[in-house]
Amino acid sequence: MNISIICVGRLKEKYWEDACREYAKRLKGSCNFSIVETAEERLPDSPSAANIANTLEKEGRRILAAVPKGAVIISMCIEGKQKSSVELARQIEELAVQGKGSIAFVIGGSWGLSDEVKNASDIRLSMSEMTFPHQLARVMLCEQIYRSFQIISGGKYHK
Repeated sequence: MNISIICVGRLKEKYWEDACREYAKRLKGSCNFSIVETAEERLPDSPSAANIANTLEKEGRRILAAVPKGAVIISMCIEGKQKSSVELARQIEELAVQGKGSIAFVIGGSWGLSDEVKNASDIRLSMSEMTFPHQLARVMLCEQIYRSFQIISGGKYHK
């Protein structure tokens, strides 16, 4: 199975990079895992609603262009449904059984995701009602994908 995370912007801190790299290494035997970073738009210090809308539109186009053809798109957004780790693992396993060989998880920039990206999504997923920096959300998603494959394979990581 091909699993990708399509995200806006680069990780700015080495410790976030190290954490994502560690989960990518752990996932090697379970799936083809990749992280694709798209460009983040620059905004003025006090952006207008029009500035934000324009930014979301541009970032959204780049996100959708980066999604592998035929991939199931799972957008990470506050409007999404919250799932337990076991429920996420079951969903990934179910998609594999249905013959869906590619899943693209999408994380927007600091202003979120455009409606175009959300509407193109097959699934909308929320990590929590709490707000997290998108860099931390990327690490958390990497960990949950790893945990999902451990659950699916009966590994000891998930207790």
